[in-house]
Amino acid sequence: MGIAGLGVAVCTAIASGSFIVALNHATVANVLFMQAASPIAAALLAWIALGEPITARAGVAMGVALLGVGLMVGGPGSGGLLGVGASFVMMVAFAVAIVITRHRRDISMVPAICLSQLLVVLVAGPFSQPATIGERDLVFLVLLGVCQMGLGLVLFTMGTRLIVASEVALITLLEVVLGPFWAWVAVGETPALMTVVGGVVVVAAVLLQTTEKTPALSRRPATARPP
Repeated sequence: MGIAGLGVAVCTAIASGSFIVALNHATVANVLFMQAASPIAAALLAWIALGEPITARAGVAMGVALLGVGLMVGGPGSGGLLGVGASFVMMVAFAVAIVITRHRRDISMVPAICLSQLLVVLVAGPFSQPATIGERDLVFLVLLGVCQMGLGLVLFTMGTRLIVASEVALITLLEVVLGPFWAWVAVGETPALMTVVGGVVVVAAVLLQTTEKTPALSRRPATARPP
């Protein structure tokens, strides 16, 4: 994997751990709407670290996304300082992982995702109490680990290498829309009005950025020489 793979592993581990902490203190809608801003943060980080240009449209999208996040912070269901802080760390770490993956798309980051979850286990393991887990909770934990955190991250990482970032962002917006809906159906968790308003603003910002026409992305690995 090299240094790039190790960086993705560490960032994804931080994002995964922060995601779980955030869900324990904030509503599903707050956490997912904050996660939706990751492509905006990734564009800003790519400009800083890689010198990728930011168009006027992308700049406006960043401002709109910041407004949406501001509307959600401090509102009902935000989880206070811990909930907002964990969600913010998750967003930044996820954005860094996206930037590294796109920059080194010649490297498969699937091993990095596996390593990231091992890092989460090593860090969280000493604080766990397996004897307190019932059979019902164990089923949910297995589904969370295998499907959402495991298979979901692996497929996302594979897809990020194969399609442009705008398509990745648009597809992942489905999670932002469906996540709060399923939380409402399953556990009756209704997001606050300001969360919905702020989330809609963030989603609009992502759509504004990702629907901008960009040159086609070469499928050639980043380090390969042209023929």
